[in-house]
Amino acid sequence: MVMRALAARRLDTSAMAQARWLVLAPHADDETLGCGALIAEVARRGRLAGVAILTDGAGSHAHADAVARARLIAARRREAELAVRRLAGASAPPPLFLGWPDARPFAPGSAGFEASRRRLGALCRRLGVDALAVTARHEPHCDHEAAYELAQAVSKSAIRPVAVVEYIVWAQDSPGNGYRALRTAPMPLGARNRALAAHRSQITPLFGDGFRLSPEKMRMPAYDLLFERISRDAPHR
Repeated sequence: MVMRALAARRLDTSAMAQARWLVLAPHADDETLGCGALIAEVARRGRLAGVAILTDGAGSHAHADAVARARLIAARRREAELAVRRLAGASAPPPLFLGWPDARPFAPGSAGFEASRRRLGALCRRLGVDALAVTARHEPHCDHEAAYELAQAVSKSAIRPVAVVEYIVWAQDSPGNGYRALRTAPMPLGARNRALAAHRSQITPLFGDGFRLSPEKMRMPAYDLLFERISRDAPHR
């Protein structure tokens, strides 16, 4: 990944420099881990259409009843709203929450999938979105894979050209051949960590035992790498 970063073209000198971006994150915190630098850069240039969070986040911790589940979902929404404000500024649009069940993604063609496809497609048309950033196809999590499938479906049905650009959260390598790599501007020292700190449920014992980001994962680079598919034959791992 280090060598790929050195070879990547800077986003602000690429053909995507003036694109209007919509970011699709599978879970609240993926927007910071995977493309926090992208959000910060395009928001600074007034080119951020918004951030959409795919799942409700209820799978990160156990909950005894419906009240506890609702409390966790509400907390994760507040955390995402704060993280996006810290990345994009106080005037940034609040995240759009699609509310898919955590770790139980809707299948393409299902009512839930189609409702989200139509909602995001309408948003792309209304706001003039040119690029949709989403987790890479080879990411090792069912929600990340589902987010990619949704992004592709939105791109095909948006009635305007919308490029699907991939970012990495958990995968250990880049998508492979047939992709163009782009590199965002670096974030100021500590800026991404400040955004991640908003996700208290994921980095502290706030909700007890459950998912917890590792210290290694919280050591994030100052920039993001983005991957735009340029060959129809590009392999999907």
